[in-house]
Amino acid sequence: MAPQTSSAPRPVADGPKHNSLGLRIWHWANSGLVLAQLITILFLFVIVKVKTLAPEFSQVLAEKGVNLPAQELRGLTRIVAHRIWDWHIWIGITISCLLAYRVLVSFRQRGGQRTAAKIGAIKARAAAGEAGATKALWVRYSYRAFYVVLGVMVVTGLILVFEDYFRSIEHWAKEVHEYTMYAVIAFVVAHIVGVFRAEVTEEPGVVSAMINGGEPAEGV
Repeated sequence: MAPQTSSAPRPVADGPKHNSLGLRIWHWANSGLVLAQLITILFLFVIVKVKTLAPEFSQVLAEKGVNLPAQELRGLTRIVAHRIWDWHIWIGITISCLLAYRVLVSFRQRGGQRTAAKIGAIKARAAAGEAGATKALWVRYSYRAFYVVLGVMVVTGLILVFEDYFRSIEHWAKEVHEYTMYAVIAFVVAHIVGVFRAEVTEEPGVVSAMINGGEPAEGV
């Protein structure tokens, strides 16, 4: 009878990972805050619809025999709107701090962790004719575009928070802030759909790589 042999578990590679800890912390924290920010907008303009609250308040109070002047009803709606906007502002300030943290993280990346190195590796795969490499390259460029859009949204948002100091450009900042919000929504939707598609088709493990760091980074 042949002796039984047990296969030893593969050793887990130590050392810096492809996605650094700082990058992973930023990714998940920023993702949660951006989604929370979009939820505040959803509540203001879709779920709660602050502009239509006054008639609804008036109807509910009238059924109980209470009649309030229109000015007082508008005051009630402002309380709801201001509370949601307070959350929106504080989440936005936190996102701005995280964006500054992301800049610091970029200076601590080494070897294969650096964005330029990741793009260079994808370009080499594309030059070798690897299927899907060109799409992966465009995905990387979309991340860079997202950073720019997020930066614009943060700057214009801070201008609106401290509007007393920026009266001359307040209207411009508001317009740009709204347009960048739509761009962020589009990116979030495309990112979620793209990651889900990659997980179930040609590139499984994308999510886990952003949780555990993925493969060891080269050149670190």
